[in-house]
Amino acid sequence: MPKFEVHRSTVIKASPEKVFEAVSDFGTWTTWSPWLCAEPTAEVTVTDDSSSVGSVYSWTGEVVGAGEIEHRTLKPGQLILDEIRFQKPFKSVSDVSFELEPSGEGTHLTWRMKGSLPFFLFWMRSMMETFIGMDYVRGLRMLKEWLETGQIRSQTHITGIVDAGPLRMAGVRKTCSMKDIGPSMQQACEEASQKFQAAGLPTDGQRISVYHSYDMKAQVVVYTTGLTIADSQLPVPEGLSEWSLPACRAFGVEHIGSYEHLGNGWSAAHQHVRYRKLKQKKIATFEIYKSDPATTPEEELRTDIFLPLR
Repeated sequence: MPKFEVHRSTVIKASPEKVFEAVSDFGTWTTWSPWLCAEPTAEVTVTDDSSSVGSVYSWTGEVVGAGEIEHRTLKPGQLILDEIRFQKPFKSVSDVSFELEPSGEGTHLTWRMKGSLPFFLFWMRSMMETFIGMDYVRGLRMLKEWLETGQIRSQTHITGIVDAGPLRMAGVRKTCSMKDIGPSMQQACEEASQKFQAAGLPTDGQRISVYHSYDMKAQVVVYTTGLTIADSQLPVPEGLSEWSLPACRAFGVEHIGSYEHLGNGWSAAHQHVRYRKLKQKKIATFEIYKSDPATTPEEELRTDIFLPLR
């Protein structure tokens, strides 16, 4: 049977004891789960004693599937060993661990999964490792923020199928790794605004980012960030890339909160499109920023995500 292993790490500004206390308590998992973002109404059940050996967290949902995870070994401040048993979309059993080590005044936390796939799903191994890794990154980011600040600035609302376009935009096109996308996009947005102003063009369009391609395994994205242009006759400023979208249907998701957590919205959008068996157009996906980050608190930032459909 094809085996796989995935692990992702972060450093949390909290003691190993505090991190262990949070992660070993299944009662906290709904707060920072990277999967419930897509289906917050999924049914979650936790045993009465939620933080001891034998405690079980189970879930059932249309989008997130079904399964359960059980504590097998708990070493306070050091290690959590679990067994996860998936029921849907297919049956499998894997080992999950959380490894804690002191790091300065904080904790280095590693989230790991080891398991195997049914033989007929051997072709999914690489893809699964990529997807689970991305989920773990999102979950660790939320856990870190929750333990360090007491809140998670991320809400995801499924808008569903909507009319999108026509629209036209111009902006700065770049290639970067996902870990650098925040500062890269901020710089691209500033460059685009400066070029619009230098060309004497209106800058009252909506801020938009278009994702042309995304290498999930390498975690490299090609995108264009800029402004929408209402007048189809206006020229594109020199040095900027143009992109347009004809009127079409799209699957929409609204994300409210910090741009650091936009991956929650994108993951939810893709999960719903797969679950509903919708067919995406072979064109770029995009997000439109409905708030000005200069005047809006991070927890109130609104971003609309769109996946164009056939």
